[in-house]
Amino acid sequence: MAAIPPSGRQYVISHGTRRAVITEVGGGLRTYTVDGEDVIDGYAEDEMCSAARGAPLLPWPNRLQDGRYEFADVTHQTPLTEPDRRNAIHGLTRWLSWKARDQGADRVVMELLLHPQEGYPFTLSLAIDYRLSERGLAVQTTATNAGSQPLPYGAGHHPYLTVGTERLDDARLRIPALMYLEVDDRQIPTGRALPVQGSAVDFLELRRIGPAKLDTAFASLISDADGLTRVELQAPGGQPRLTLWMDKSYRFLMAFTGDAIPQPDRRRRSVALEPMTCAPNAFRSGDGLIVLGPGQSTTSAWGILR
Repeated sequence: MAAIPPSGRQYVISHGTRRAVITEVGGGLRTYTVDGEDVIDGYAEDEMCSAARGAPLLPWPNRLQDGRYEFADVTHQTPLTEPDRRNAIHGLTRWLSWKARDQGADRVVMELLLHPQEGYPFTLSLAIDYRLSERGLAVQTTATNAGSQPLPYGAGHHPYLTVGTERLDDARLRIPALMYLEVDDRQIPTGRALPVQGSAVDFLELRRIGPAKLDTAFASLISDADGLTRVELQAPGGQPRLTLWMDKSYRFLMAFTGDAIPQPDRRRRSVALEPMTCAPNAFRSGDGLIVLGPGQSTTSAWGILR
């Protein structure tokens, strides 16, 4: 019997010179290339996913303080998956087996039914539609409350983007956001949003990343006329360049330069640009939290253009 890859079954989709691999474990994006060049800093088929590379972050993105929250007057406790900071991080679906449906040459839909469990006693049906076209990669996430009581929900995704630089310091970045969230030493928002302009995390205009260390949630995102927010990443000479776009359901963007990644050789090699529908710790703060009643659904879309 052949060995099963750590990320389970691999689903390959392609369109022209674009190629992406989506995994059974976590329903994540393992690789994405254009003309044979990496667009995301993924991981090999024989590796286990590290640092949430390409992972959907469901039913909440980023951190949940103490793994504890109150919803409908009931206190819930989830496992502490970031024990050194006493937080729960990136939701509950990263290590679960997703199922594929509607698989075609350029598209696959990954599905998961998240059953009630300690800390999240709700029934949540999830579907992620990965699609390649001449416009690049588009990812649409749909969540449906399949249970009989309201539930809390937030969505995120965790691609590490690269424009081929050995170190991301030389890459240029633009994040159209007016505010960023102040955090404490556990990376939990304090409740204060600070102006980006003139700060160390001011990327309102395209500029070199340099020594900036980002583990920063940006807010008050600026949309273009079509309602999409576009984040730009470029190599020093302008090429290659790519754009991460998000629809209005994504109200926050996390930028992470990877300085704290456990593997030294993976640090500052790429930048994670993470669309999030809610702020970190939203299950406690309510900042951007979505509440789905029984039978209700919500959809969010983002993608990468190159």
